Amino acid sequence: MSAPQAGAVTDAAIEDTVFGLLSARRPGATICPSEVARALAADEAAWRALMPRVRQVAQALAEAGRLRITRGGQPVDALEAGGPVRLGRPD
Repeated sequence: MSAPQAGAVTDAAIEDTVFGLLSARRPGATICPSEVARALAADEAAWRALMPRVRQVAQALAEAGRLRITRGGQPVDALEAGGPVRLGRPD
């Protein structure tokens, strides 16, 4: 069975994967958006293509108060340029 293509992955699947990965971590731990993409699409080209959608879904979850997005420990917008971000449970 092949991994799904980036366009076949739903926002709900991305959300479920974010919270599934976080639930497997200790409280206060964070994950990288690429961990989410890699869990959904094993092929490198596919998971890289999925990264913008992972960030979009993460940003929507953050705006709803369900997720915390940080860069260097400081809250940020996942869609703004500036380097890698981390995803975590809200404080």
